[in-house]
Amino acid sequence: MAFDFIEQQLQQRKIDGLYRQSQITQGQQGRYIKVAADHYLNFSSNDYLGLAADPTLIKAWQKGAELYGVGSGGSYLVTGYNQAHADLTEQLKSWLGLEAIALFSSGYSANQAIIKLLLDKNALLLQDKLNHASLMEAGSLAQCKMQRFKHNDSAHLQSLLEKQQNPNSLIISEGVFSMDGDQAPVKELLIQSKQHNSWLMIDDAHGLGVLGKDGQGSVVESGIANSELQIYMATFGKALGVGGAFVAGSQALIDYINNFSKPYTYTTGLPPAMAYTIGCAAQMAEIEQWRRDKMFELVSYFKTLAVQHDIQLGESNTAIQPLIIGDSQKALMVAEQLKALGFWVTAIRPPTVPVNTARLRITLTTSHELQDIKQLIAAISTILSEH
Repeated sequence: MAFDFIEQQLQQRKIDGLYRQSQITQGQQGRYIKVAADHYLNFSSNDYLGLAADPTLIKAWQKGAELYGVGSGGSYLVTGYNQAHADLTEQLKSWLGLEAIALFSSGYSANQAIIKLLLDKNALLLQDKLNHASLMEAGSLAQCKMQRFKHNDSAHLQSLLEKQQNPNSLIISEGVFSMDGDQAPVKELLIQSKQHNSWLMIDDAHGLGVLGKDGQGSVVESGIANSELQIYMATFGKALGVGGAFVAGSQALIDYINNFSKPYTYTTGLPPAMAYTIGCAAQMAEIEQWRRDKMFELVSYFKTLAVQHDIQLGESNTAIQPLIIGDSQKALMVAEQLKALGFWVTAIRPPTVPVNTARLRITLTTSHELQDIKQLIAAISTILSEH
């Protein structure tokens, strides 16, 4: 029978404890999440600054819809590039210190577009081993040669660069790694790229709005201007609480995207009302320092309590706090036990993370309170002691 591998592979996923399916949630993102009429303390959201359901942004989206309607009507190069999009890019350039910007519908699309656009069979792609799936998949499908350097290991990267003979080479790393929460050695990566005449791209999906002066991201946190990179990518659906993404670089790079990137050229533009809302979210992220202060206070409290309860966490100082379980079935079991106690914590399993590193990916947001953290740690401690 044609395509009989579908049922076979799904069944194998279930046997291996790796089967996944969506959970229907009701209502808004926030401190609590509602699933099947039950409420849980939500420790799985990427809404780090608590903006996704902020009343100010809800009003902004409503105003944006009144001003611009609810759809863009076409791709950016036809009828879809509204004044709201132009205003947003100018605001982002000012806030983040960038020369030029192209807007995308998602970070996944942006990452795939860049790799497909720039890297032909004569190019070399060098990726951190733990980069996001959007980057790894694009690299594996591209015509270029791809090599992976050990996680956050600039010495290994250097050894690969010294052997490269390709005229065009691109180094890519996440700024904050989505499954581990640790940060890339951006300064070291930049030095390596300059020494070997390579370009450097940072995917800052989990750093924008959270790290750096005024939330300017992980690159600025490293003491480097975003404009020093050849390519800076970030998303609007994490700390900014909305959706979509952008790629930034030189004016020539953005012009090249406009003219030669099919994922950009042939995709309907972000709704202008959405762009308007993103602009409001960016302004809030920039000026409302209290959101970052509270989030990092919670991170510090969480890590302190974890030590006190002998809970071993990953090497992260960001809102993403991984608790490595190892076995996928055990990770699922712990997550289910937490849900039974009223905590929504997601078990992350291969292929999203390496084999034998299944984990609870715990995320902390400005919406949480100290008592939430205390209750979660107590629950985790009890469950782990039983195993």
